[in-house]
Order: sequence, then structure tokens, then C-alpha cells
Amino acid sequence: MSYGVSAALQAAVFQHLSNDAPLAAIVGTHVYDALPAGTLPSLYVTLGPEVVKDQSGKTGAGALHEATISVVTDVAGFAQAKSAAAAVSDALVDADLTLTRGQIVALNFYKATAARVGTGDMRQINLVFRIHVADD
Repeated sequence: MSYGVSAALQAAVFQHLSNDAPLAAIVGTHVYDALPAGTLPSLYVTLGPEVVKDQSGKTGAGALHEATISVVTDVAGFAQAKSAAAAVSDALVDADLTLTRGQIVALNFYKATAARVGTGDMRQINLVFRIHVADD
């Protein structure tokens, strides 16, 4: 197994989402790897947790990352959040990301959950992507 590609993958995903024009048209510059201090914007995207499983084979080390990317909003209803979530998905599925270590074998949407958070107007959509990487 190799977890060695993890940091390079995270950096590439963050960079790709931060530079995606259709996503920026919806959330502006509010794509975060770590949430900033202070008041958060009404709509933002953040990289979340990941689960990684061994996918090594006879040809080399590899891993399957189940990476979560969240869209969070305090705007009532899910329409705006779903537009942002669709833009995240469009930006990532089959994206040609360049990693500083390893390479992406496949990048696919796996699942999403949309829910209210707490008792207020906060809504969150968690998108999970399965990313198979090789560490050759």
C-alpha cells in the first residue's frame, strides 16, 4: 500500500477547484483546504475527510481514496448549494490533474448526501469521489 500520494492528490484537487471558472462563478474564491478564522461566507466549498484503501498490485503501489468535498451554505433551500455541488462534480470527474507524486488512474463521483445542519438554515452537501492513484 502507499499513502504517499495523499498530499500531492489533496494539493492538486484544491488547486483544480480553486481555478475552476464555473465553480468560481458560484462560490467566488471561497474554496478552502482549511476553514479561515472569522466569519465564513454564505456559500463555500471545503475539502473534507478521506478514507484510503490499498490498491497495490503486481505492477506497483497504489491506493483508492474516497475523498469528501463539502458545499456549505446558510442560504435557505438547497438550490444554490446544489448548483455549487454540480460545479464541483463537473470540475473533478475525469479531471486531468497533475500530481507532484504518483498519478491518477481514475477519478469518479461515488455518492453525495445533502442535509440540514443543526436547527437553522445551514445546509451541507457532502460529495464523495473515488480516486484511484498509482505510486510508481
